[in-house]
Amino acid sequence: MKPRILVVGSLNMDLRLSLTRMPAAGETCLGRDYAYIPGGKGANQAVAAARLGGQVFFCGRRGEDCNGRILEEGLRAEGVDTACLTADPAAPTGLAVIPVEEGGQNRIIVLPGANMRVEEADLRDALWQPCDGVICQLEIPLETVFALHAMTRERGIPLIVDAGPAMSLPLDRLRGVEVISPNETETQAMTGLSVGDDRSALEAAQRIQSRAQARFVVLKLGGRGALLYGEGVERFYPAYPVQAVDTTAAGDAFTAALTLRYLETGDMETAVEWAGLAGALAVTKEGAQPSLPTSAELEAFRRSKV
Repeated sequence: MKPRILVVGSLNMDLRLSLTRMPAAGETCLGRDYAYIPGGKGANQAVAAARLGGQVFFCGRRGEDCNGRILEEGLRAEGVDTACLTADPAAPTGLAVIPVEEGGQNRIIVLPGANMRVEEADLRDALWQPCDGVICQLEIPLETVFALHAMTRERGIPLIVDAGPAMSLPLDRLRGVEVISPNETETQAMTGLSVGDDRSALEAAQRIQSRAQARFVVLKLGGRGALLYGEGVERFYPAYPVQAVDTTAAGDAFTAALTLRYLETGDMETAVEWAGLAGALAVTKEGAQPSLPTSAELEAFRRSKV
């Protein structure tokens, strides 16, 4: 049986803009094209985990609008259970505007909408069903994240926190969490350290672990790979060389693969290796959910790299 994974988090409709370069302040420049693509860190991670073979359940909120219906239908088409996805009449479905430059570098502007109305009652409804692990992000209210941490600890369920978007996070409120995984920008926001080299990355991981008492800290370092810190392990994983097209959702693919593999094997070192493959493969395609690999694609990519 594949792991049963509950994803608590955001879903957005992504408005993806293809640009040659970002305009300067006050400047107008022409883009190449645009597209509406299903996204949101929570939904991306749910789809990624499902494509990799997990049994996935999603807990969140959408608006009672066209975008919300499209996003829910998309999750169901991927095999994600949406019984705990609530249609909220008081807020629109989340929207993300993502300009992507040539070379794949992106910037993301999120208008959270109904995502910011996910509350503790939603969690109680979702956690009645058995699950092997829970993933969450920070695109829902922080108090809901902290409540989820308390509820999963009480039930002995490992919680994996993808620490995005970047913010000054009170890590003591996540004391004892199983895994916390920020990227470079998020790490700097939490620790005040720029992680441009291995020494500063290791120091930042130590600070996060000290404050959160997390079992594992996994830093996503973009083109430099990843750092695993915890349980006596300090290991850097180099990135797999690929031609980057669009980095959107690469971190979400990483987190989903990390969680699934960790729950399958109990081995975090193996899980980070697997996650690096998923993140690298995701940047070779455009869009958020369209870029997320299947288990067959990931295995073929792994074989090509060994």
